[in-house]
Amino acid sequence: MKQAMFWEKTQDDKIQCLLCPQKCKIASGRKGFCRVRQNEDGVLYTINYGKCSSCGMDPIEKKPLYHFYPGSYIFSAGTFGCNLRCGFCQNWTIAQGDPETTAVSPEKLVEIASAGRQGHHSVGIAYTYSEPFMWYEFVIDTAKAAREAGLKNVLVTNGFVNPEPLAQILPFIDAMNIDVKGFSDQYYNETCSGELDPVLETVESASKHCHVEVTTLLVTGLNDSEQEISDLVDWLSGVDKEIPLHFSRYFPNYKMDLPPTPISTMERAREIAGRKLSYVYLGNVPGSEGSNTYCPQCRELLISRQRNGAAAEGLEDKKCRQCGRQINIIGDFSQF
Repeated sequence: MKQAMFWEKTQDDKIQCLLCPQKCKIASGRKGFCRVRQNEDGVLYTINYGKCSSCGMDPIEKKPLYHFYPGSYIFSAGTFGCNLRCGFCQNWTIAQGDPETTAVSPEKLVEIASAGRQGHHSVGIAYTYSEPFMWYEFVIDTAKAAREAGLKNVLVTNGFVNPEPLAQILPFIDAMNIDVKGFSDQYYNETCSGELDPVLETVESASKHCHVEVTTLLVTGLNDSEQEISDLVDWLSGVDKEIPLHFSRYFPNYKMDLPPTPISTMERAREIAGRKLSYVYLGNVPGSEGSNTYCPQCRELLISRQRNGAAAEGLEDKKCRQCGRQINIIGDFSQF
């Protein structure tokens, strides 16, 4: 265990954790909602520091990040624990379970990730699988070491974090994919045991400091109405219409057995979002052109994607070859 950051003692001899908006009050010997921050004799500790539940080399498109070093790979690592309880969780065995873990130091993780730069064109480390903000102390230590080693740092996160922890880690983060799970407090409360506004604040803050892409899993009958999709799109276009939005197709998982999201719903969501956003994608829809990047101005095909791989088509110097429109892309294309 390692002493945690962001907490204070309360008048009733408990500890209040200040890492995320759950703001758990934790009695001695007990854990918070996330299951990874524990009060031991009046001191808050993180019990998952240096504990890795899963790691491996992934296409960066799998995060999903479509506009950050597209076509490259990234070394991905995660722990266990989460500060939300999504009924549809795809990684519930590690986010909500007790998986086997391997001990690793920040220096060792950076060493492993650095070795992938040559053979896999890897650009850095993605902190993913479970919620990286619940691995906060380890992630920030590793991110600092990775930055010194010339690696990029990526967070794949639910964005449910308090402003101060976010502000402290952002200087070391190069890109984030942030889940906006729905666009109503009712959905967040009933389906995820969370709140909407803190997530929106994370997107707004992070987009001023690093590359950001947003993912929304459309769950059949719960958050897939045209009104809710329109509200999401209106808000995101107000932040920055150049932020890529990924609509991901839901399939039954964990505690949820609703039928998969209809393809027609996915396509309609893309149509609605495309009216105000420059880049809109569909995930978990094999064979769909919704995974390709098109020029927002002339609709020329710029990047084609198949099975998590990417190929440059009509893109040159981060501009559309057809009309010259500047495209929101971070990173070089030497790997194509």
